[in-house]
Amino acid sequence: MTLRQFEVFLAVARARSFRGAAEALHLSQPALSQHVRELETALGARLFDRLARTVTLTDAGRVLAEHAARLFVTLADARQAIQDLQGLERGSLTIGASTTPGIYVLPRLLGAFRQRHPGIQLTLQLGNSEGIERRVRASELDLGLVGGHRGCPGEACLSAGLPDELRLVVPPGHRWASGREVAPERLMDEPLLMREVGSATRELTERTLRAAGVRYREGLVLEHPEAIKQAVLAGLGVAFLSLHAVHGEVATGRLRALHLRGLRLVRHFHLLHHEARTLSASARAFRELLDTASAAGPRARASKMPRRPAPG
Repeated sequence: MTLRQFEVFLAVARARSFRGAAEALHLSQPALSQHVRELETALGARLFDRLARTVTLTDAGRVLAEHAARLFVTLADARQAIQDLQGLERGSLTIGASTTPGIYVLPRLLGAFRQRHPGIQLTLQLGNSEGIERRVRASELDLGLVGGHRGCPGEACLSAGLPDELRLVVPPGHRWASGREVAPERLMDEPLLMREVGSATRELTERTLRAAGVRYREGLVLEHPEAIKQAVLAGLGVAFLSLHAVHGEVATGRLRALHLRGLRLVRHFHLLHHEARTLSASARAFRELLDTASAAGPRARASKMPRRPAPG
C-alpha cells in the first residue's frame, strides 16, 4: 500500500465520484481506478459501492476513511514539526476564509505577517463559511477564518475576537437614504438581496429576522458580497452586508449603511483549526497577530467610519 493510494481513496470518498476525484487530483480516470483496485486487493475488501452516477463507501470503506484521515493529519504534523525546527525562518501556512473576512480583513493582516515572517509561504483560499469549516475538518487547511461559527466535531475555535456588524445598505438616492434607521416592517417594501445557503452572512440575517418575527420580501440570491453591492447600486434591492465590506462605498457616499430599528446584526469572526492537529509555529504566530488586531480593531474601525449627517 502507498500514500498515493490512500490519497486517491480519500479523494473518491469526498467527491463521491471517480470522475470528480480524477479531476481534483489531475489524474486520468483509468489511473485513479487502478489505484483503488490495488488498495482493495491489498486490503482484501471492497471499499466502494459503484452506483449509476455516484459511489458510496462500504462498511470497510468507512472504517478505512477514518484511519486514512488520521494518517494524513499525522503526516502533516510530522512535516510541520520538522519545519518548526527552523523556527519561523521557513515553513508554510494555508489559511481558508469565508468571503467577507477573506476579502476585506485578511489581506491587511497577511501583509503584516509577511513583513514579520518573509520566509513563510502563505496561501489564502476563499469559500463560504460552511465550505471553509468542512475543509478544516478534512485537514485541508491549517486555519480557517469564518463568521458566525457554531462549532462542529473535528474543529477547535482558537479566537473569536474580531467583531463584525451587518447593516442594511441602500444607494444614496433611495427613499430610505436620508435617515439613519429603517423600521423592520418596511423590509416588505423592497426585495432583500441574500447570500447563498452556507454563507454566515445569510445565516445571521435569517436567524435575527426570524427570532424577531420580522417578515421580508425575498430578492435575488448572489454568491459574493461584491455582486450584492453592485446589485444594490443597480436598484435591484437592499441587503444586509458587513461594515467591513461596505466601508469604502460608505466613506465615498456610494452607499448608505442603515440600522434596522430595534435590532442589531452582530457576530465575531472565528479562527478555526483541526482539533487533532498540532498548531504549527506559523499558525501560532498568525493567531498572535490576529489577537493583536482584534484588540486594536474596534477603536480603529470606529475612527474610520464616516459620520452621517442628521436627517433634515
